[in-house]
Amino acid sequence: MAAGDEIVPIVDRQDNVVNEVPRRVMRSQSLRHRVTYIFVFDSTGRLFVQKRTASKDLYPGYFDLAAGGVVCVGESYEESAIREAEEELGIHGTPLENRFKYYFEQDDNKCWGMVYSCTHDGPFELQAEEVESGEFVDIDAIVNGGLAPVTPDTLAVLEKLLADAE
Repeated sequence: MAAGDEIVPIVDRQDNVVNEVPRRVMRSQSLRHRVTYIFVFDSTGRLFVQKRTASKDLYPGYFDLAAGGVVCVGESYEESAIREAEEELGIHGTPLENRFKYYFEQDDNKCWGMVYSCTHDGPFELQAEEVESGEFVDIDAIVNGGLAPVTPDTLAVLEKLLADAE
């Protein structure tokens, strides 16, 4: 099934499901939906950053600070996170730590996200349709603007993740 044909739950401001539509409809109408964010750190604390392909339906060519994606109908946040870690990065069997739930909204992206993290030093099997390249980057370089453009939602979530760790 093509990504645009995937059926996704549409949710309200309280994250209650109110409809189900194809992903392309969700994107074209900027409907509120569910996503997962998986922050992958190596054993030295660097973050795995992905360069999104130019064909992505949102933020094409941007740097993504988290693996993850849209939750499909019939999936829990956790099931989606496990699936996305496997599909995007080839991570199998690495425990994901549930961190917090986060709401993000901009004109073109409204989503409830469940945030996870894990430690994984690689190797990675990058999903060619979604990930152009990936590498570990020092957190300071990201926070100090050394990477651009960065997906605004993953940057906002990383800032909360770091603030919660203080």
